[in-house]
Amino acid sequence: MPTLDAFLADVRACTRCAAHLPHGVRPVFQFHPSAPILIAGQAPGARVHASGVPFDDASGDRLRAWLGIDRDTFYDPTRIAILPMGFCYPGTGKTGDLPPRPECAPAWRDAFMQRFERLSLVIVLGSYAMDYHLGTGKAPLTEIVQNWREHWPQALPLPHPSPRNNRWLVRNPWFEHDVLPALKARVREVLTTKETS
Repeated sequence: MPTLDAFLADVRACTRCAAHLPHGVRPVFQFHPSAPILIAGQAPGARVHASGVPFDDASGDRLRAWLGIDRDTFYDPTRIAILPMGFCYPGTGKTGDLPPRPECAPAWRDAFMQRFERLSLVIVLGSYAMDYHLGTGKAPLTEIVQNWREHWPQALPLPHPSPRNNRWLVRNPWFEHDVLPALKARVREVLTTKETS
């Protein structure tokens, strides 16, 4: 197995799907083997592609509020790993951003997962990440999130924190009342355990 630095350099230099990326190659992720929490998302959006900082947008603000953590904690790679299913911005289609490129996860994801040393919680955003990490297949998002206890406390499926999901959040008040308090408590527990161990 290559050293961590060599492995991360290889990922950042990846050009496997360059021909399919209209805005160019820019892998965006955050990783350290000691991180106890993984945020498994879809793919970077346009703003994140421009900044190179994961969740540096309105979605990130909402996600940090859901987790109950500040920016310093969120961007500490020894606490929070951020690995989208596709590391590069795939561009936009008729209804929003395109799905993550299919080349990315087979090339890199297993190698990342094998490097975690103390992973305790995987926060899973979006259908591609849910299928990979939870084996949910084509099940509807609402059904998957409603059944969150099936994966608890090792993993938690969430709707994407994008403002595009405001309507879903209004239609599903149980999410804020039932899921988010449990999520905040679990994040606090995991991060406290890391600090004291």
